[in-house]
Amino acid sequence: MTTDTSTQDTKGYLNMELLRFTTAGSVDDGKSTLIGRLLYDSKSIFEDQYEAIEESSKRKGDEHVNLALLTDGLRAEREQGITIDVAYRYFATPKRKFIIADTPGHIQYTRNMVTGASTANLALILVDARKGVVEQTYRHTFIAALLGIPHVVFCINKMDLVDYKEETFNTIKDQVEAFASKLETKDIRFLPISALQGDNVVYESEHMPWYKGGTLLYLLETIHIGSDHNHIDCRFPVQQVIRPQSDKYHDFRGYAGRIAGGVFKPGDDVTVLPSGFSSKIQSIHTYTEELSEAFAPMSVTIQLEDEIDISRGDMIVRDNNRPHVGQDIDIMICWMNEKPLVPNGKYAIQHTTNDARCLVKNIHYKVDINTLHRMEDDKSIKMNDIARVTLRTTKPLFYDRYSRNRVTGSVILIDEGTNETVAAGMII
Repeated sequence: MTTDTSTQDTKGYLNMELLRFTTAGSVDDGKSTLIGRLLYDSKSIFEDQYEAIEESSKRKGDEHVNLALLTDGLRAEREQGITIDVAYRYFATPKRKFIIADTPGHIQYTRNMVTGASTANLALILVDARKGVVEQTYRHTFIAALLGIPHVVFCINKMDLVDYKEETFNTIKDQVEAFASKLETKDIRFLPISALQGDNVVYESEHMPWYKGGTLLYLLETIHIGSDHNHIDCRFPVQQVIRPQSDKYHDFRGYAGRIAGGVFKPGDDVTVLPSGFSSKIQSIHTYTEELSEAFAPMSVTIQLEDEIDISRGDMIVRDNNRPHVGQDIDIMICWMNEKPLVPNGKYAIQHTTNDARCLVKNIHYKVDINTLHRMEDDKSIKMNDIARVTLRTTKPLFYDRYSRNRVTGSVILIDEGTNETVAAGMII
């Protein structure tokens, strides 16, 4: 009997752990070059891609092959040599799959960093070794902390331009640590690199024997992300009711969605919100199999023992562990629209699978993103501003604090007239 090894390889590939990470930093700190180097040295680009950027680099008169062109995909970016949108890239190694969000460095693109970093396990914040810590370093560190990114890695780049001096690295590290101590970031690390030369990106640097921490790729492949999801508070927002109406599954009624927190098993006592009715889990299914347990962030279908009226927007939770339920919600928002926020304005709100409408009840303060001071007198919330507001929703939401669960603790606001997403919010 022979085994189809290609099928085995495919299954192994699909089951590989996925790490999402984002890059941030000031303009010209080398974010795009770092990603290009990471993709090139890890053999994750095709030969014709490399030839295309090699030709493009020659036309521009660059001394080196400009690996940043791998991510600067927009024409305006290529012409200016900057990143003005979020560029997503995917690659894989034998140990892990990765999705990269290359985000802009300009202050006027704060909203893009919020978008790119909202689902990230890890943030790479680049610092130019020659310039040291600048305002953008503090700004991006604050946003990473605000978004609850579990792991933050400061890549001290362009070490080749400061003669690979350990003193320069340590000075920047001390400055960042002093600032980060005021924030609630769980895991902070530091890495001296040269994206242009490839030092400590995929291969260990011969120029920095004083650094013993391993390369960036090694860190990305080995950092523990299994506990990044909340596996304590069971939260299952119902996305769709499954009724096959077939002969084989004539009486089947399942509730499909993506687990937002906790671990669910057949036999568990659960409660359905908002009705408050209780039941037991009869079975848990994926598209191909029945499971003995399921956990965040798996997408599954849950079947209950009792016939309960459940629809999209309801939430299945454990009896003894329920989320907050309320209509007055305090959030930190990042405003993303050219039209400013309207005090007492009405917007559509989306929270997990729940849709409602809301009123901006109160604007508490705006954050000065340069100094991180609260501006309580300035209530004008414009594009890229971050502020704390209170919303009043038309129906109760089932939520957790964002710091406890990034899925049930986040919302988006939508302009009902244009259907544009105008803000992303973190419940506090």
